[in-house]
Amino acid sequence: MEQFSGLFGQIQEVGLALGLKLGVAIAIFFVGRWIAQFLRRFVKRALGKTRTDPTLVAFATATSYYLIMAFVVLAILGQLGIETTSLIALVGATGLAIGLALQGSLANFAAGILLIVLRPFRVGDWINAAGVSGYVEDLEFLTTILRTLDNRTVVIPNSKLTEDNIINYSTLGILRLDLVVGVAYSSDLKQVKSVIHQVLSEDQRILSQPPPSVGVLELADSGINVAVRPWVKTADYLPLSLSLYEAIKTRFDETGIVIPFPQRDIHVYGLEGDRHAPGQAQPRGAGDAAV
Repeated sequence: MEQFSGLFGQIQEVGLALGLKLGVAIAIFFVGRWIAQFLRRFVKRALGKTRTDPTLVAFATATSYYLIMAFVVLAILGQLGIETTSLIALVGATGLAIGLALQGSLANFAAGILLIVLRPFRVGDWINAAGVSGYVEDLEFLTTILRTLDNRTVVIPNSKLTEDNIINYSTLGILRLDLVVGVAYSSDLKQVKSVIHQVLSEDQRILSQPPPSVGVLELADSGINVAVRPWVKTADYLPLSLSLYEAIKTRFDETGIVIPFPQRDIHVYGLEGDRHAPGQAQPRGAGDAAV
């Protein structure tokens, strides 16, 4: 009977100690989760005031939350008497192995963080990167999704974007349109420039500032190449690159300005009355004196 009472007392003591530890562990969990949620809301509000990219805000808030919860889990395990040193070492070794196996993905992830922080482009921008030109549909942590001008979807690993030049056509909101128009050598250049300026001034999509420039670019083999360089809004760049050529051609036809086509002069020798090709020595007559 005394042995039974002693055993019951030991069980009671162990149960009380275990219950106390469980109670403290539960308290640590709820307090830690409250702190993690509070920190997540605080980070979200703080970054929201600075107009930070929404993707970066989501990443920062999630990172802060799960980082606090990781410390909470370690604290709970320590409270329950579970050795955490070996567990941390195991997690570290596992993380190293996973990191070695996912080097490419980690490189893309790091590049994604750089793109979100540095913001060389935003969603909706028209860019040229990694040999692809298109509009940014989405910027994720591992990849960037572009929609090309012919409506194809291209998924590019972020590491390729950070390794190459990125051309952003949307940053400043305006672009210079570079056109080349050929006219015949017989054309009056003053008239040519005047006609082109009239075409540009009649199109409301052409910006007055900076002013467009029109000038001789090259004296080519078959004609004179004239450079036409108006400034336009980014959204009007592609439509104008097609319509301006048509408008200039139509106005040239109306004003009699000739657009040249490739031509070559051919000189034929050996016809009647011309028996010797140029440069060929002709036989001297009997009356020719030797030099």
